[in-house]
Amino acid sequence: MPKGAASAKLASVTTGPVERLRRSIAQQRPLRQQVYEFLKREMNVGRLSPGSHVDLNELASGLGISRTPLREALLQLDSEGFVRILPRRGVIVSWLTLDEIRHVYEIVGALESAAVMAAGERLKPEHIGSLRELNERMRDAIGRDDFALYYDHNLRFHDVFLDMCDNGRLVRYVRLLKERLYDFPRRKGFVKEWEVASIGEHVAFVDLIERGDVRGGADFLRDVHWSFKVQEQFIMRYYFDGRGAV
Repeated sequence: MPKGAASAKLASVTTGPVERLRRSIAQQRPLRQQVYEFLKREMNVGRLSPGSHVDLNELASGLGISRTPLREALLQLDSEGFVRILPRRGVIVSWLTLDEIRHVYEIVGALESAAVMAAGERLKPEHIGSLRELNERMRDAIGRDDFALYYDHNLRFHDVFLDMCDNGRLVRYVRLLKERLYDFPRRKGFVKEWEVASIGEHVAFVDLIERGDVRGGADFLRDVHWSFKVQEQFIMRYYFDGRGAV
């Protein structure tokens, strides 16, 4: 996509998202944060697609704002890996590479394992019940080929123990990394065998926690559920089609 095409496309779409941003400017939240959230929504739905250039002048003009909050929002997105700010080349929406996916799996596996250990004995029977119920909802959703619902229940499953962790910075980083994996843009298709396998892994994880083997459950999350090597065949099918980045 030629330089400026992404922002021109953004300015030419129905004015709904842009108008919502303009109306929200009057709110108390910092404008930089509002622009940051707006840009993430545009990437999520694919209006700012991987590999496209972002022209700051055109985008600022289309949104009716100065370049300063836009630049600040893009700096945050760059630090989080969603865009790249390149000298003399401007801003490019990031591709998701195989190496990045591998690194994210390693980090999330380690952090979720740590979250389970931190939650420890605070995981009570009611939390075990919530985990099993959400996993069955995932099974039902995938049986109806409703991946969006499956995905929502999957996030809630992991949130059960993440919410029991008292390390807010860890939890925020895990959720940010999951956004990077799944939401920019959100893919419409899915690999059914992968989702079925994940449901089975959830059962094994919950069984370990229910038996009081918190360490075993934490290790299982890191070494199986979030193992790049274990999940690689599904990752290649879901993310890639003969290319090195998505």
